[in-house]
Amino acid sequence: MTDTARSSNRYGTRPTMKDVAARAGVGLKTVSRVVNGEPGVTPDTERRVQDAITALGFRRNDSARVLRKGRTASIGLVLEDLADPFYGPLNRAVEEVARDHGALLINGSSAEDPAREQELVLALCARRVDGLVIIPAGDDHRYLQPEIAAGVATVFVDRPAGEIEADVVLSDSFGGARDAVAHLIAHGHRRIGFIGDQPRIHTAVERLRGYRTAMAEAGLPVDESWVALGSTAPERVRTAAEAMLSGPEPVTALFSGNNRVTVTAVRVLAGRERPVALVGFDDFELADLITPGITVVAQDAARLGRTAATLLFRRLDGADEPPQQRVIPTRLIPRGSGELPPA
Repeated sequence: MTDTARSSNRYGTRPTMKDVAARAGVGLKTVSRVVNGEPGVTPDTERRVQDAITALGFRRNDSARVLRKGRTASIGLVLEDLADPFYGPLNRAVEEVARDHGALLINGSSAEDPAREQELVLALCARRVDGLVIIPAGDDHRYLQPEIAAGVATVFVDRPAGEIEADVVLSDSFGGARDAVAHLIAHGHRRIGFIGDQPRIHTAVERLRGYRTAMAEAGLPVDESWVALGSTAPERVRTAAEAMLSGPEPVTALFSGNNRVTVTAVRVLAGRERPVALVGFDDFELADLITPGITVVAQDAARLGRTAATLLFRRLDGADEPPQQRVIPTRLIPRGSGELPPA
């Protein structure tokens, strides 16, 4: 095929090693040696082949190599929401570990929909990824059993798998929540509200457990009107917060279960004359620039991703051991909002 004929069709056939050989005036085996970095080619011949590769825009097709080796050198990452800033450092950490192992990362978002999670995971398996890192949306992962049995290494992050045994890397949601509420109690608060995520989500349940434990350890009762689990939609969070902050004995402090809840809580509290203390689970951008700065329980998202990806590649390298659970500690960062005394 001539260069003119090739350029006439923008989406035409990709150039092949035969095209490169013809342009460079060498044999097909010589091109193969250059492409695969094998010895036995003179510098002048290698230069001619490289010039032909550049001129034609040739890219090596790894499909045959995949069939020979049985691995694609690619892994899949299924997140809850690609737009959530929490997942940025996690995604980057997984990508860096994959790159260190010569693997490509393919990611997608489940949008917190179990059906969409399953569809995305199985689509990645159909493309023969070697392994999966999954932030689960659903609570039944038996659909993955045939894939795992076929050799697809799988590690869950942030929440454990449902109905199957698998490696998982978690943040210490329980401990972080207990620390947050104990911090508010230490600053004089006795009526503390908790606004969390959906009750079917593992992290929401663990953070509620941490809240209740801290209150019990301090000998404080929990009025059930102080607890609200559900959607993180701003309307729902606003309604819950305003209900807790009204009446003859309103809460004097709020503990918010994730960064999306915290942002709405900040907006609700900004318009109130009486100060209300706030501690949020998850750090978020500009939290230190608000007045007062927002006290948070920070997760190490990058460490979560790095630990999960490292564990995944251990499995791919042949580690044969029972499923593991790794728990990454959280860190309380006082900035002002969690240190306000009761009004």
